[in-house]
Amino acid sequence: MADNFIPPGQQRYTRACMVCSIVMHQSRFKSEGCPNCPFLELRGNGDALESCTSTVFEGLITVKDPKKSWIARWQRINNYVPGVYATKVSGSIPEDIRNGLIEDGHVLIPRDGSGVDVD
Repeated sequence: MADNFIPPGQQRYTRACMVCSIVMHQSRFKSEGCPNCPFLELRGNGDALESCTSTVFEGLITVKDPKKSWIARWQRINNYVPGVYATKVSGSIPEDIRNGLIEDGHVLIPRDGSGVDVD
């Protein structure tokens, strides 16, 4: 978990993935990509980083063992890596990217609090 620590002075540079809701520093997204969503190809791609992550999110959940955590099951992040997750992420993935993910068989769970699953 220590590798996810963000000093207070750097918290304004955090972003949340709109697909899985993991919260990380924007430079980490850019250098490593999203650990749960490699198909978004965020590593080194500034445009994808801007369109698939958001700076506007609410609530933080720290999950050490997603398989055993009831909150991880409730948030539907129990199959993801341990880390810090937002309870709600504002914004939406661009239509072309979303359609491509659906065509590739990815299940998109809305992270904006709408509660409407994409078929």
